[in-house]
Amino acid sequence: MSNQELIFGESNPVSIQTVTVNNLQFQCRTGGLDNTGEGVILLHGFPETSHMWIDLIPLLASEGYQVIAPDQRGYNPGSLPSKKSDYQLDKLCDDIFQLADKFDFERFHLVGHDWGSSVGWTMITINPDRILSWSALSVPHLKAFMDAYNSDDEQKKKSRYVSFFKLPFIPELYFSFNNYSKLKSLWYFSTEKQIEVYLQAFSQKRVLRSALNWYRANIGWNSSDLITKIGNVHTPTLLIWGNRDSAIGRTGVEGTEKYMIGPYTFLELDVGHWLIQESFEDVSEAIMDHIKKYSVLVE
Repeated sequence: MSNQELIFGESNPVSIQTVTVNNLQFQCRTGGLDNTGEGVILLHGFPETSHMWIDLIPLLASEGYQVIAPDQRGYNPGSLPSKKSDYQLDKLCDDIFQLADKFDFERFHLVGHDWGSSVGWTMITINPDRILSWSALSVPHLKAFMDAYNSDDEQKKKSRYVSFFKLPFIPELYFSFNNYSKLKSLWYFSTEKQIEVYLQAFSQKRVLRSALNWYRANIGWNSSDLITKIGNVHTPTLLIWGNRDSAIGRTGVEGTEKYMIGPYTFLELDVGHWLIQESFEDVSEAIMDHIKKYSVLVE
């Protein structure tokens, strides 16, 4: 199943395909699948979907890459397992590796934002040999972040919302109240079209609860111990952070470097959390440069 979204005019379509892995159906936005270059996988965070990458997909495709951006587990009706434990990081990572297999990406470049970054940091721990380069947006190395989350006053303040998100039922009521006005208030850098796409996703039954289950499954006493296993990183890594980020403080970001054994690039921008919407030119250029630097197949 596939259809197309037209962006940058009619000459640069982004296709939408539904792919089944782990007995779940994932909607994937794709571009450049007829190219001969390496694969690039783009991972969104909360509360967004793969539409956040709608301008980056054709840019990467135009440079010869094959690009897929899935709506991750919990973000569309075909991928809504009911247990909170179904949203632990090991399962989220396995989804992406399985999708890579479906698209014949033996090795690939990985880009993630927000929770997509958390998945990416974990993936390069689980199977680093498959990942050619890693670009993390907003969220730093998970062990550095968790250290800050537990001990840094600024990060504790910025992370107060997490305890609220983990509550049963109440966050869903909060975000859906008054025609999802609270969710809409988070998308102030998104276009009207993007807001429409996001609302279409989150207004579907059980999607908002499933997306929030990422917090409930991975932060706290009932979470996987996988984060504790994330250590030194040899994968070529780019970290982009906005110094006005309302959720991520400087301590975890600066603590990332000590885990970087391989090539590491850090880019600080004078923006907030929604990096790709707030500063598309700077962010896309940095991602493109990083991917190109560690590519071997693009002609």
